[in-house]
Amino acid sequence: MSRYLLTDEAKQDLADIKRYLTGEAGARVAKSTLARIKDAIVFVSRTPGAGHVREDLTRQALKFWSVYSYLIVYDPAARPVQVMRILHGNRDVSSVLADDGA
Repeated sequence: MSRYLLTDEAKQDLADIKRYLTGEAGARVAKSTLARIKDAIVFVSRTPGAGHVREDLTRQALKFWSVYSYLIVYDPAARPVQVMRILHGNRDVSSVLADDGA
């Protein structure tokens, strides 16, 4: 059984990250970055206390873990841990999460 669940939005985020990085930096960078992100997702699924609560970005009890300039937004209380979004830090993260209902 998987220790984490990706929302449809998180799956789309990964696809968008792959497409963007492949176009801007090449397949090697995209593959390496996605591998780091996936490793971090496994880490937070095994260590759901890791990360930070960001009350400035959402009122929900979500946690944030960074990989390079990306934020993995996850619900540590869900079983399995639920990855809500994977967002670049330059985005308006609070607005994206509010649009998602988070």
